[in-house]
Amino acid sequence: MSFSVTVSWPPATHGSHHTAQNSKPLQREPLASDSGTGAKQISRDHQLSFASGQVVAGSAAPEYLGSQDKINPEESLLSALAACHMLSFLTIVEKKRLTLLSYRDEARAELGRNEKGQMAITHIALTPEVKMAHPLSDEQLAKLHALAHKHCFIANSLAKEIAIEIAPRQKC
Repeated sequence: MSFSVTVSWPPATHGSHHTAQNSKPLQREPLASDSGTGAKQISRDHQLSFASGQVVAGSAAPEYLGSQDKINPEESLLSALAACHMLSFLTIVEKKRLTLLSYRDEARAELGRNEKGQMAITHIALTPEVKMAHPLSDEQLAKLHALAHKHCFIANSLAKEIAIEIAPRQKC
């Protein structure tokens, strides 16, 4: 199975959708703006188009001259891991015929330097809080999350590069 996403820069405006098949670019917002110093700065805004038809506005993180109101790549990576872990957990709970009432994860990531001294996401912490119809022991909950982590495609893709910590909690 393969997956695809289209990243477009600059982003289309007014609901326009620019694809590689178009022979000429669509009208777009200015590519650069005055940073206040008289120097022009290239916009980091872009759009992500998914095979499902969803289009998401993206940018760099504000610390890297991006727009605060758009999703940045670091958030995208973190959300992909958190969603994958959750979906794996839901599948396991279903197969074990357990009743899950709610699931919430406030995932966090740290940007730092990797072994080569390059900027990278170096640590991710998932803190899933679940509410079960019949509460589990801490050991049972930890085993379910360990199994979900083992079966998460995104975690398996990142495992050698990023320390991923899972600290599950149970809501009573």
